[in-house]
Amino acid sequence: MNHDAQTAPQAPTLGEAFFYWLKLGFISFGGPMGQIAMMHTDLVEKKRWISEHRFLHALNFCMILPGPEAIQLAIYISWLMHGVTGAIMAGVLFFMPAFLLLSVLAGVYLAWGDVPLVQGLFYGIKPAVVAIVLFAAWRIGSKALKNSVLWAIAAAAFVAIFAFDVGFPWIVLAAALLGVVGGKIMPDKFTGGGGHGASDKQYGTAVIDDHTPTPAHARFSWVKLGVTVAIFVGIWGLAMLAVGGQQTLNDMGSFFTKAAFLTIGGAYAVLPYVYQGGVEQYGWLTGPQMIDGLALGETTPGPLIMVVTWVGYLGGVTKEVFANPIAAGFAGAAVATFFTFLPSFLFILSAGPVVESSRNDLKFTAPLTGVTAAVVGVIINLAVFFAWHTFWPKATDATPFVAPFEWFAVVVAIGAFVALWKYKVDVMKVIGVCAVLGLAYTLAMGAM
Repeated sequence: MNHDAQTAPQAPTLGEAFFYWLKLGFISFGGPMGQIAMMHTDLVEKKRWISEHRFLHALNFCMILPGPEAIQLAIYISWLMHGVTGAIMAGVLFFMPAFLLLSVLAGVYLAWGDVPLVQGLFYGIKPAVVAIVLFAAWRIGSKALKNSVLWAIAAAAFVAIFAFDVGFPWIVLAAALLGVVGGKIMPDKFTGGGGHGASDKQYGTAVIDDHTPTPAHARFSWVKLGVTVAIFVGIWGLAMLAVGGQQTLNDMGSFFTKAAFLTIGGAYAVLPYVYQGGVEQYGWLTGPQMIDGLALGETTPGPLIMVVTWVGYLGGVTKEVFANPIAAGFAGAAVATFFTFLPSFLFILSAGPVVESSRNDLKFTAPLTGVTAAVVGVIINLAVFFAWHTFWPKATDATPFVAPFEWFAVVVAIGAFVALWKYKVDVMKVIGVCAVLGLAYTLAMGAM
């Protein structure tokens, strides 16, 4: 194989790329890190479509963008290889299987969610979600909170959203401003942790190798940038015009556009914002329904931010955007998904040429370090909220700790967290075991 490694493999055709991205859309379990690892194994090590250095360079860029980094990396690599057509193809195929699956599951959930079997399964899944979100906070926090200043920002963010109900966008803005100021007066406290540096691993010559010239379509020009931005603004405007006659769909369009620009720190970071809007502000779904959606989002392929499809579907049905509930659900799901992912294509197609022209390793900036710290506090608040609704299912703001208290759910949540944290058990296995435990417990209690 060594002599083959010296020769670049044949560049994939658009058709070959299509089937790869389609397959990835169906098997991309494991959250963003799992999806990125899968792409690295396939595209860098096995197929050698792109070199290690170019892959990590693209990943660095996607990590500092708002939005789901795994899908943006797929868009970036496919754009480098096959231009705008490749970008659209990879992006759509990445989320389309999850969109269809979650839409169908949402319909099934609304039709049969009251069946004891389904209720039993979700009884076990809910505490698993509490553990998963808490584990996400621990995982991000252990990397991001490297000093007392960043711990203080995380704590302040938690207090702001938990005690004072401050909106997520204001927390992000305040944390970014703290990062800007902090980066100037105490730069050592705001040096970016995390990120992905260059690697010296070699897997052989790639189609897009370290020294392969930037393709013509990926070269930067001010005219191209202006045209790209104008086209996207036009697409967004036409889409908003198309849903403008229906108030709920119009609200979803503007809300999920804002959400897309706030997903710095991944899906877990934007979930509190989606919760605030979807549950509290617009009433598209209830808190427990949001937890159920997150559980299904964890167990289906595609990025976790696909929970917006669930929120959109339930919102479309709840607000009766069409008389037919299936049509209403799919309309809501389509609008939520479209407006969430449109900015991801804009970021890559407009800024990608700038990144290709620099080809320097991008570092996390001081503002981003501040935002990442705040995100940890916000995610802990989300875990507290989910725990509250799971352990005290009949609780309200007026009676926050009203009986019954679900002690079994607490035991399951603790067990799930230990499994994730100490024993590194796969998320899907944890959810599966918790679902079975929940079903067994509810059947046992029902038989008494």
